[in-house]
Amino acid sequence: MTKYFSISDLASEFDVTTRTLRFYEERGLLSPSRKGQQRFYSSADRTRLKLVLRGKRLGLSLDESAEIIAMYDPTTSNQKQLSTLLNTISVRRKKLREQLSELHAMLDDLDQVEQRTRAELARVPQIKRAHV
Repeated sequence: MTKYFSISDLASEFDVTTRTLRFYEERGLLSPSRKGQQRFYSSADRTRLKLVLRGKRLGLSLDESAEIIAMYDPTTSNQKQLSTLLNTISVRRKKLREQLSELHAMLDDLDQVEQRTRAELARVPQIKRAHV
């Protein structure tokens, strides 16, 4: 028997808003069944939500996550899906390393400017400092 989850069940479990779940539904990432206005999410929807949120944590776009999730086929080895995921991870890692390098350079620049500014401030006579 398939287990179903309400929108509030999933929102609470994954600490997201119901608006977020409706947005993912609009984007085709989730496909709840409906009874009137009520949504019923399947275990597969729950798994897709978990994967989307994991992708988000890793810095993947919704489109990237959707593409990778859509490749899943339980009747195959999913080699294409896994290869695509590895490639996406590699690209993301490279981008993060570039950003990290840029942040280190910015921190070094800040350290240098701070050091020069403190040295300059130390040379300013005490009387002028009171007016600064």
